[in-house]
Amino acid sequence: MIPLSVTWDDIGGLVDAHERFLTGARVDADVRGAVLDSWKRCRSVGLEPDRLLVPYASGLALDDTFLRAAEPVLRRLTGSLSEVGMTIALCDSQGRMVQRLGGDRLLRERLDDVQFAPGFDASEQVVGTNGVGTALAERGPVYVVGREHFADCLQPFACAGTPVRNPLSGHIEAVLDLTCLRDDGDPLMLRLVREAARDIEARLLEQATQRERALLAAYRRAGRDAEGWPQQPAGTRPGRYGEGAGARLGRIDLAVLREKAEELIAAPHRTLDEVMLSGGRSAMLLRRQVRGAAGETGVVVEARILGGADVGPVGLAGPGTVAGVVPVSKIAPPPRKRAAAARLPGPPTSPPIPTLLLPPPQPSAPQPVTDDRLLLLGDPGVGRLAVLARRRLELLHEAGIRIGTTLDVARTAEELAEVAVPWFADFASVDLPDPVLHGEEPGPLGADTPLRRVAVGSVREEPDLYGVGDQVGYVPSTPQSRSLETGRAVLEPVLAEAGGWLAQDPARLARVLTAGIHSLITVPLRARGTTLGVVSFYRSGHPAPFEEDDLSLAQELAGRAAICIDNARRYTREHNTALALQRSLLPKGRPEQSAVEVAYRYLPAQAGVGGDWFDVIPLSGARVALVVGDVVGHGLHAAATMGRLRTAVHNFCSLDLPPDELLTHLDDLVGRLDRGEGWAVDSSQADSGIVGATCLYAVYDPVSRRCALTRAGHPLPAVVGPDGTVEFVDLPSGQPLGLGGMPFETVELELAEGSQLVLYTDGLIEDRHQDIDAGLERLRTVLARADRSPEETCEAVLDTLLPARPSDDVALLVARTRALGPERVAQWELPSDPAVVSRSRAAVTEQLAAWGLDEMSFTVELVASELVTNAIRHAAGPVQLRLLRDRALICEVSDGSGTSPRLRRARTEDEGGRGLFLVAQLTERWGTRYTPDGKIIWTELPLP
Repeated sequence: MIPLSVTWDDIGGLVDAHERFLTGARVDADVRGAVLDSWKRCRSVGLEPDRLLVPYASGLALDDTFLRAAEPVLRRLTGSLSEVGMTIALCDSQGRMVQRLGGDRLLRERLDDVQFAPGFDASEQVVGTNGVGTALAERGPVYVVGREHFADCLQPFACAGTPVRNPLSGHIEAVLDLTCLRDDGDPLMLRLVREAARDIEARLLEQATQRERALLAAYRRAGRDAEGWPQQPAGTRPGRYGEGAGARLGRIDLAVLREKAEELIAAPHRTLDEVMLSGGRSAMLLRRQVRGAAGETGVVVEARILGGADVGPVGLAGPGTVAGVVPVSKIAPPPRKRAAAARLPGPPTSPPIPTLLLPPPQPSAPQPVTDDRLLLLGDPGVGRLAVLARRRLELLHEAGIRIGTTLDVARTAEELAEVAVPWFADFASVDLPDPVLHGEEPGPLGADTPLRRVAVGSVREEPDLYGVGDQVGYVPSTPQSRSLETGRAVLEPVLAEAGGWLAQDPARLARVLTAGIHSLITVPLRARGTTLGVVSFYRSGHPAPFEEDDLSLAQELAGRAAICIDNARRYTREHNTALALQRSLLPKGRPEQSAVEVAYRYLPAQAGVGGDWFDVIPLSGARVALVVGDVVGHGLHAAATMGRLRTAVHNFCSLDLPPDELLTHLDDLVGRLDRGEGWAVDSSQADSGIVGATCLYAVYDPVSRRCALTRAGHPLPAVVGPDGTVEFVDLPSGQPLGLGGMPFETVELELAEGSQLVLYTDGLIEDRHQDIDAGLERLRTVLARADRSPEETCEAVLDTLLPARPSDDVALLVARTRALGPERVAQWELPSDPAVVSRSRAAVTEQLAAWGLDEMSFTVELVASELVTNAIRHAAGPVQLRLLRDRALICEVSDGSGTSPRLRRARTEDEGGRGLFLVAQLTERWGTRYTPDGKIIWTELPLP
């Protein structure tokens, strides 16, 4: 009983103690231990006394069995309190209020104001110290009054609460609480609520089966001095727990004891077992039979905890309460083996469930070094089923964790074999048709379908069975063929008598039987209505062959694995489709050009294909464009978007735009695509957009050896000089494509002949394990070699910077510059005088003779004279004629006008307009490109 002294005025010491506690001061002498412990718990979870957030849940209810036991007790208690301003609260095992009975109107309104009403959470971690939550946390009766409440809003009340346990399971089923205004409070409330709780517990015991009650009574009557077991220590009462080292067992120790006790109760020929526990302790387990007054028989397992030091309070039942028993079906396995419930066959009848007696916490006083207790009470047959059920749950839990960790078909099959061996079988094999391995639909499977052995698991070497990679064709009589045809698992408990199985290969399988394999379960791998293959489980070392009960577990394992294999197959198909699309969109070979020597690499990411691309595009005037880009994301959409952008760059290059203008047009295109202005296959669906893309564009002129570069949010390019020095070009970043706004800036630099220009995407230098600066330094180090070819540079960079399976796709482009020397270039400055046309023809003829191209003189003279004539007649400024001898003969005429000529078909009566038409007919290609000072009309003629 709580002394009356705790109800003293809160204006005094308790208010002051509470304030000092919140500031971190010690208040041990001023506050009761249970209340102080509760305050500490409240502070540890971050509760604030003046601010609470109380969750609400609708539709809360208690078990019907419990309500039948509690209803008469609560009705009687409500009647006895009808003249008193006091309310009765019934809460569930989580502290949430289910019912509130009695109390006058004023009290109910006050309680509603603080959300102490049905549906609201009254657990200690939510509302602080109170009769419900603290009783649940202490796992015993409590009385809290006034300022002992942690929360300010609960100060006007006094309350007494206690947990209500199921006497057979020991579980807390509910919490019973009495609450009134503080001035009406009396510690006798605690007595009332405890008596009501005991009445409910007694009625719950009455609802137990006669067998359960008889076995429990038989154990209570039995002495602890059974043969082979130490005598009960002096001063302790039979059937009660000692207060030794075992009274404070940790949860892992308890789980180990539960598992060993279940195995012992299921083993009819074993009596003793020893278990090593933490803290240097050990436990001796004794199994013995008990018999009830009506002849009921059962088995108990007792434990004696020996040695070790106290390992701290881990209480599972309240002090001073009768120890209960917990059904094995409610026992949680160790954390690493905890699994969700699975569909497993239960016992054919309903015998008593094996039960576990849980230890109550004990006060922290000096402890003896031994502790005797009851662990299990139940029936051996049910104990065996419980052990088998637990092991099956553990196996299914392991399967859920370990099967399907990758989207690789073969690896998933291997994981199935690894999980099954040795827990379920001594040998397991997985056979799949080749189309499944390639991501395709397998089609109907039958006896004539060849399968490929993909995975094998074995406790030892089995040379006489097919190995990984072997092609297997099962004859129609084999269990594998029958399971494929029927879609159901097939059990062969005695393989020596299975003629259909032996018919597959009599000589080989006879040696298998000699090696000890004796039983088989074969299960088709079916997922989403499709049969993907077959898995076979063999036993040899297990003393017991497969039984009918093992079929359900084998089917569950195969079903889970089949879904994972089908997911991997579908991913493989999508990945192959995306990869084929991407490869069709990337460059196929190197274009013909003389400006640079090029090498490139593309590596898809581990997660799938992405949107990285590169390009080498020949331009007019022997120049070349180098492009590297990156579309955000992976998969089909990224690959398709990459193709759209690459096509757009090619089209813009055909206009001979400067680099900054080209990226401006590309940025505008991406912006329009992101806004959904493209066409969709379905007119009701908007374009999915690009989401994000970066690009680096460079143009190199081998005549001037100058390179113009611009970028849109892309990593910096690197230049490796002929002497091996490495510099990253100080190039303004620009915004990624599609954002618009700021114009792009171009940087020009002169490159020595033999320099290497290295362009790449961010996957080369950046991932989740290193930042971009570290990646750039590693790239600088590996590039600092002057004697490598572009191919060798690509190999060295990828080998040094990339893991075996990169997380992002990578595009790398290395171009070593060449120069078009003066001996291959001829140019003339021409005045704006029609008389100069004849001199230009003579100069062209002379230069072609020097190059040994006399046979081209007539055509080139005609083309040059037409272009020079047009420039003098229609343009302004200085005129320049230039010949370049490259892979083709290039003739260029530049002037100071920004007007481009237009090809048209002259009419019969027109005196002019045929010059450009004639040029177009005589040349292979022609076009116009603009310069800061005007334009250049260029033509290309094939060399002989």
